[in-house]
This record gives sequence, structure tokens and C-alpha cells, in this order.
Amino acid sequence: MSRHAAPPPPRRARVPHRILAALLALSVALPAQAWGPLGHRLVARLAEEGLTPQARGTVDRLLRGEPEPTLRGIATWADDLRGSDSALGRSSARWHFVNLGESGCRYDAARDCPGGDCVVGALEAQARILADPARSADERRQALKFVVHLVGDAHQPLHAGYGHDRGGNRYQVNLHGKGSNLHQLWDSGLLGTRRLDEDAWLARLRALPAPPPASPLPAEAARQWAEQSCRIATAPGVYPRGHVIDAAYVDAHLPQVERQLRLAGARLAAVLNAALDGG
Repeated sequence: MSRHAAPPPPRRARVPHRILAALLALSVALPAQAWGPLGHRLVARLAEEGLTPQARGTVDRLLRGEPEPTLRGIATWADDLRGSDSALGRSSARWHFVNLGESGCRYDAARDCPGGDCVVGALEAQARILADPARSADERRQALKFVVHLVGDAHQPLHAGYGHDRGGNRYQVNLHGKGSNLHQLWDSGLLGTRRLDEDAWLARLRALPAPPPASPLPAEAARQWAEQSCRIATAPGVYPRGHVIDAAYVDAHLPQVERQLRLAGARLAAVLNAALDGG
């Protein structure tokens, strides 16, 4: 794995005040969610296809009684907590990301994740709870919901990017005449450029080359995933000059989004199989 430092945070291009004001106004109506519901459900559906019979049976038992008792049905639960359980939503708010851009995409737990309060530490902790048969069904069910979501978050590049702009949330962009921000663009805006429904996207992702065998989440796996995501987020060209997203930007970066989703699905299946099938 490369240990070269990531490029420094990009200089912000000067944008005329009237244009920036318009972008800010337009972006207010575009809330950010990690990968958006579509991306998280796609990761979960890809993982469902890779479960062993034993792991699938345990998932079915843990999710019995859920409104949609499937991995895709719980894929956005951790984002929805802000409305359904504000206390847990607040206490887990930092579990969705880790800021590595300013440190050259090199993870240090003491610096970047004190108390395990980041996507790397939370994913490791929740996977341990899920794998522990001594835990109650309620504890394991909640851990399953977090694991499904957090594996997806760890593969969204802007969730491991720069802290100074909150993972691109403060970097305004314009796509097809509409204001947004860079984080939202990578969550769902790039996927939206193809105007495909969920089933069509699933078929498209299935057609990509199969990822290499995935790690079942040993101690270093989540860190490695976050560092890989950070290197994508901080690569030259991700922050567009002039803040305008054109066709060349979409053509360059949408394939990266697709590969990350495909990887996340394979890796989620490996984590769940290891936790629920004793692998």
C-alpha cells in the first residue's frame, strides 16, 4: 500500500459573490447523506448476494419483524436515526466519517479516532458486537444495522477526506445549473447523472470486474479502506476548478464511484460472513 502523502488541500478558486450566493442558496435544499439511499441500498444488495447460507439465516433471524427485513431495508437506518432516535443519532454522529486528508491519508487512531469515535473505530467495534453470540439479539441487530451502513460510509471517498471543509460539504459546486456541494455530488449527484433506477444500477455494478477476495475485517482492514477512500478524495481533479461539474468530470469520476460501491458490497459480505458464519 502506498505511503506517499496525499496532495495538500486544494486552493479555493475565487468565485464572484453573486455566483457563490446563488450556489449557496440552491444547495440549501440538497441535504447530504452518505452515498444517499440509493448507494447504501446497492451496497447492501450486492452483499446479500455474497452471503453464506449460515450468515443469511442469522441475518433473517435478527431482522425478523423489521418493516423491510433485508440488508437493503436497513441500509439507511443509521442516517435515519437523526429523525427516529435523536439521542443515538447524536452519539453516533461521528461514526460516519474520519478526516484523513490533512494527514496525508495516514490513519492514526489516537489522533483521528479518539475513543473509537470515527468510522474506522465504530465499524471495528460494531463488527465485534455482531460476531459475539453472547450478546443479546437486540444488541446484535443494532450492530448489524450499523455495520451495513458503516461499510458503505468507509467507501465513500469524501467520508475520509479533508476536515477543513467537512469532507467537501463546504465546497460548493454547480451541476447542470443546480447548486450542490462536493460531498453531496459524490453521495448521489454523480449516480443521478445516469438516471437509472435501483435495479438497473445493480445490474450495472454486477457487470463490473469482480473485486479481489475481501478481508473479513481484521484489525487493519477498516483503516486500509478509509485510507484508500482518502486517496481518492484528495487526488488532483476531485475538487473542480471553477466549481462547475461538466461532462468530463462525470466521465472521470463516476467510474470511481461505481468501483467503490462494488468493493463495498464485496467487503460487506465478507464482514458479515466472518461475523455470522464463524469464517
